Amino acid sequence: MIKTVIMGTGRMGSLIRTTAEGVVDAAGQPVFNIVAQIGFDLSELENAPAADVIIDFSNVVTFDAVVAYVERTGAALVSGTTGYTPEQMDRLRELGQNARVMHSGNYSIGIAALRHLVAQATRELPGFDCEIVETHHNQKVDAPSGTALMLADAVKSQRPDAEYVYGRSGQHKRQPNEIGIHSLRMGNVVGEHEVIFATDNQTITLKHQAHDRALFAEGALTAAGFLVGQPAGFYHMDDLLGP
Repeated sequence: MIKTVIMGTGRMGSLIRTTAEGVVDAAGQPVFNIVAQIGFDLSELENAPAADVIIDFSNVVTFDAVVAYVERTGAALVSGTTGYTPEQMDRLRELGQNARVMHSGNYSIGIAALRHLVAQATRELPGFDCEIVETHHNQKVDAPSGTALMLADAVKSQRPDAEYVYGRSGQHKRQPNEIGIHSLRMGNVVGEHEVIFATDNQTITLKHQAHDRALFAEGALTAAGFLVGQPAGFYHMDDLLGP
């Protein structure tokens, strides 16, 4: 069994635990053993037992405690927390020099495929305006979403001079190298992401809709199972999906 610590007791943390407890192998035996689930009391993580993997879909304020736990125990880290600063992301990559670390703004296989499609479309549609619109539930804290930024990075990988513009106000003409990123927060929307390419006479839209948060929990658990068998490194969803 994979000894697992879950960081977070909110919506996603609870869903990850419920999903993990239902995963069995071919012999019908449980795959995951949840040895701890940590909420707001970070001192609990300091005293948590060593595990094979820690799954963190919590909040940026837990960052230092999670890194310290990985360094103390050698556990693999599956991180789905978004809103990290560039400095924190650099720290995660540094952590990957001695530990197994995967970070993604979205653990959906569909989003991983969408990112590839966005990069391809950007290459094949030079001169098209590009805008990204993401919609989430009204309790989501960070904006834009980590997934929207990941998709924007896919565009920028093909357009190195691109500049991100977060929403628009005032009186400013759109510049050709802009990538507009817009965030909507309403109701109980699980997650929607649109990448729109347009010229004066045509529009192409690539869109992903998540209908159930369970897909993120399933992806995170798949990542956990993958990481425990890998050497130290900083991994991406591409590594999980294979060639």
